[in-house]
Amino acid sequence: MHIGLIGGIGPAATVVYYQRLTDKLRQSGDKLELTIVQADVYELIGNSLADRQQEQAHIYARLIDRLKAAGADCVAISSLGGHFCFDETVKIASLPLVSALTPLDTYFQRKGQKRVGLLGTEIVMRTHLYGQLTQTQTVAPAGDLVALGQVYQDVATSGICTQDQREAFFRAGQEMIDVQGADAIVLAGTDLNLAFDNHDPGYRVYDALDVHVEVLAGLASDALTLDDLKPDTLL
Repeated sequence: MHIGLIGGIGPAATVVYYQRLTDKLRQSGDKLELTIVQADVYELIGNSLADRQQEQAHIYARLIDRLKAAGADCVAISSLGGHFCFDETVKIASLPLVSALTPLDTYFQRKGQKRVGLLGTEIVMRTHLYGQLTQTQTVAPAGDLVALGQVYQDVATSGICTQDQREAFFRAGQEMIDVQGADAIVLAGTDLNLAFDNHDPGYRVYDALDVHVEVLAGLASDALTLDDLKPDTLL
């Protein structure tokens, strides 16, 4: 299956999606058909902060039309924060969308994780992944979510994570483990690999991006069909 990816939000997330998808398909010996279109990260941030769901959905819809013209069979958004208008996009999209959010419930159940802490954009943390996890209890950092969300935004737009920024994420995760009783921390922001990859924060971490990539790799290799995903993804 030909995968369409809405990238650019931010650039580092697009790169890691590409890297992990190509790794998965190389390991399975399958060919990857992938087309990426470029969304504007600053436009997305502005629409997200102002809760302009319809506006961003129409931007996505135009990009999805390009992916359809290129031969894509389905589409993924390479940003969990960018899912804030997912339902609105599904209604007007010319291709099926494969959610990065809804497969997480099944995944955490399989892993035996009943209570997880979330790191990501301010809206992702504040809304507890838009309320999409119905079988897994979630907690968010108890401190200033706007400030921590700004740290994440700075990392996402720059494609660079400084040591101070990394330590801010690590502290927030540790607090959710120690004080709020989280079993593990979920990297619910697709740019957080910049902070956590090759670094040990001292607690269990799950990268939501890996769960999404697993689903997309299954579709790309034809090990999965779109019908296999319903209702685990919002198609």
